[in-house]
Amino acid sequence: MPRISRMASASMFALTLAFPVTLTPVLTSPAHAWRIVYDPSNYAQNVLTAARTLEQINNQITSLQNEAQMLINQARNLASLPHSSLQALQQNVQRTQQLLGQAQNLAFEVGQIDQAFQSQYGNVSLSATDAQMVADARSRWENTVGGLQDAMRVQAGVVGNIDANRAEMATLVGESQGATGALQATQAGNQLLALQSQQLSDLIAVISANGRADALSEAERATAAEQGRIQRERFLTPGSGYQPGNAQMFN
Repeated sequence: MPRISRMASASMFALTLAFPVTLTPVLTSPAHAWRIVYDPSNYAQNVLTAARTLEQINNQITSLQNEAQMLINQARNLASLPHSSLQALQQNVQRTQQLLGQAQNLAFEVGQIDQAFQSQYGNVSLSATDAQMVADARSRWENTVGGLQDAMRVQAGVVGNIDANRAEMATLVGESQGATGALQATQAGNQLLALQSQQLSDLIAVISANGRADALSEAERATAAEQGRIQRERFLTPGSGYQPGNAQMFN
């Protein structure tokens, strides 16, 4: 044996004597052999954390549902009413205006009324001829008859609007009751107010036409009384009244 090898062997022997080593067999477990350790406190903490997380998720879901419902309600409140009564109401008003515009002889116009009263309903001139008085009286009578006819025409037109207004009112009430939001309900209410305004306009037209007819009748009566007074004075004036004469009744 070489010298170096003998020296290494001697050194190992010396170490063995100095530090005795006890050799014990080591038993290793198989790789698939493991044991589950159950910790009650850790399990409870995990369950509590999971419950809190689930509660937060439920709260978020509820919040999202509330926001979605709020958006739906806002959309309903901003939804416009699909029905509009504007055209029908305007047509009713136009028909009444046309009837008023067709006033005979004396229209609903301030300038024309003033002119007619100055020429036909004013003071009767003493110098007017009998033919002129008769012509003026006939013109006043025509104005009165025309005013009465105009009043009846307006009354007939307003009565004709009743059926259309009734149908429109039923439609608007149905739209108001079936409104899905605040805007639709407000619009239906506004259109009902517009319908009421149109009916008030018809009522004003009837009152105006009737008042015009009554005014023409009273004006004709007053002017006729004045004309009768002038004719009476003219008859009683010496030299211009009745002159007696011989009359031959039979041949």
